[in-house]
Amino acid sequence: MGQNGLGRLVIVGIGLIGGSLALGLKAAGGCREVIGVARRAQTCEQAVALGIVDRAVTDIAEILPELEAGDVIFVAVPTLAVEGVFAQLKGALAEGVTVTDGASVKGSVVEAAANVWGEVPAFLVPGHPIAGSEQSGVTAARDDLYIAHRIILTPLENTADMHVQRVRSMWEAVGAEVLSMPVAEHDEVLAATSHLPHVIAFGLVDTLAHDAENENIFRYAAGGFRDFTRIASSDPVMWRDIMLANRDAILKSIDLYTSNLGSLRDAIAGGDSERLMGVFTRAKAARDHFTKMLAKKAYTEIMEAKEVTFVAQPGGAVKGDMRVPGDKSMSHRSIMLGSLAEGVTEVEGFLEGEDALATLQAFRDMGVVIEGPVNGRVTIHGVGMRGLQAPPGPLYVGNSGTSMRLLAGLLAGQDFDSELTGDESLSKRPMNRVANPLREMGAEVEAGVDGRPPLKIKGRNSLKAIDYVLPMASAQVKSCVLLAGLYADGETSTTEPAPTRDHTERMLAGFGYDVRRNGARASLTGGGKLTACHIDVPADISSATFFMVAASIAPGSDVLLKHVGINPTRDGAINILRAMGADIALQNQREVGGEPVADIRVRYAPLKGIKVPEDQVPLAIDEFPAIFVAAACAEGETVLTGAEELRVKESDRIQAMADGLKILGIDAEPTPDGIAIQGKGGKEGAAVFGGGEVDSLGDHRIAMSFAVAALRADADIRIKHCANVATSFPNFAELATGAGMNLEVC
Repeated sequence: MGQNGLGRLVIVGIGLIGGSLALGLKAAGGCREVIGVARRAQTCEQAVALGIVDRAVTDIAEILPELEAGDVIFVAVPTLAVEGVFAQLKGALAEGVTVTDGASVKGSVVEAAANVWGEVPAFLVPGHPIAGSEQSGVTAARDDLYIAHRIILTPLENTADMHVQRVRSMWEAVGAEVLSMPVAEHDEVLAATSHLPHVIAFGLVDTLAHDAENENIFRYAAGGFRDFTRIASSDPVMWRDIMLANRDAILKSIDLYTSNLGSLRDAIAGGDSERLMGVFTRAKAARDHFTKMLAKKAYTEIMEAKEVTFVAQPGGAVKGDMRVPGDKSMSHRSIMLGSLAEGVTEVEGFLEGEDALATLQAFRDMGVVIEGPVNGRVTIHGVGMRGLQAPPGPLYVGNSGTSMRLLAGLLAGQDFDSELTGDESLSKRPMNRVANPLREMGAEVEAGVDGRPPLKIKGRNSLKAIDYVLPMASAQVKSCVLLAGLYADGETSTTEPAPTRDHTERMLAGFGYDVRRNGARASLTGGGKLTACHIDVPADISSATFFMVAASIAPGSDVLLKHVGINPTRDGAINILRAMGADIALQNQREVGGEPVADIRVRYAPLKGIKVPEDQVPLAIDEFPAIFVAAACAEGETVLTGAEELRVKESDRIQAMADGLKILGIDAEPTPDGIAIQGKGGKEGAAVFGGGEVDSLGDHRIAMSFAVAALRADADIRIKHCANVATSFPNFAELATGAGMNLEVC
């Protein structure tokens, strides 16, 4: 047998699809023998001569008696011809032979199997390779066709696992990525993404071919026309069969497209600039998103699916002037409030990380026209407090807890139902902390197991104002309640046990909404309106903290971090590092759009361990992973208490940092609400950390913190699962290496 456990591969239909599988599998040494089956003797002779198959026959009955367990039959004929092949296989297959196919419509294959065998047999694994070209026939086959392309398998409940695994292994052997999907879902998805584009391409070319000026049209057509209509050169017989086999799903897609095309025509005819901009910006964003998805970069891709490893080499110092990305919290809120405002809001300094982009896409999905981002500039055409539209499906927010929790508050007051979903990491995080107060306000919110995502929110409920005392300090919960309060009857207030970031309150005021603040209490009255404004998002102090720590622990360091937000509800990292002895100076302090901003200069200074004041904990809750690295480089013990919130972030940050620090030779003992770290500082410039491999658990802040630790290491630190750094700091590696850190991205 081949390396993947296959015996013989029988290709029924030796064209582009079947022939390319044969070539790819032969090149990989993936089977013992490849046998071709074709209607014409000439095709058989060509396939053998080209080395596509080892031998070929015109009648499959000739080779069926030879087949045995472990062999695979791949049916690669036009969709409507599949049933005829199945009829030839009936009663002639040895036990353990696997049958699969490459037809574009899986419903018709399943129906054909049921017609022949009475039921879909356990040895049949319906499949569809998402690959091809406008070329067809045996001479078009090539051995690399499936590399990095997707294969969709649609096994049924009674399909035997052994056969599914055999087909999966076969496709993986030729370099393909194998996915599974229900039959009906496959046919609907393919109708929209493959079959409809072919309908449009065939129809457009046919229309122009009938035009009296068609010669000039084709002569002067640009590359875009060529690229779009390329698929009209595909095999007409195959596509006729696909249209007939998947008729209902394709008609549904055509009807939707026709309706939207009619709406676009009306906008052009009526000179409706805003509607045209809405269509074009949504389309551009969707196309860009699709391109990223193919590269496994998009926030809608499960982030853990892309493996990124940091290799941080020891030593170095950080120097120079830099501006880290815009504040993530403010970037989220600028999109939310700008969308609900009346008028056009201009945003500068927007963080183009995946979390903030998830929020932006959610509002695009709810009908808001948003231009950009381009170099941090975003233009939001607000729709007013009641202007959001029902999204076409669940709102996917990737890894962003801020998006999900704040959106829950806004969506509770809408006139439509909605659902919020996230990636694997976000789906493990608690959401009852926002669901419960929303329920008190009269919202209908359904969460998953143990109060985790997805969140389903029923619209059309009248919300009543509440006076909510937060059980724990959380800016996200506070903001959720206040945003729901915009739609509530009466005065909604929140009282927090400790100060948390107040960007929501400040930005609401910037949009002209009356927010009353009295110590720990914030309140507003529902029914008001937001007025568009200009927002200049300062650099994120959470991102700046990595370089504040880097400069503080590495002798010879001197950095100036420009235009950093120093909101007093967010400056805990500055206060804690200063208490440890860090040399931090705030320069050019000013206020921008209601937010205090400064340039932060940090120079190396020996650090000492401290007991972190509990009143500073909520003010630095996101910065502690980096602060733990500073603590390891300090002289003496650093003790943190009152930080149980760290255990329910993107990861259990207390345990994850303790585990990583121990691997690198640091005595770090976690507690239920904090950690005790025995610092190894004292000798200037001496190595503090050993080398080793640590797991960030897909948590962006942990990944960046251990990268900083390498400045005081004696060997490489290898950090796994760093893809999520893109959620908050997409250019971290570039800035870090430019400042003097030795960081390699693998």
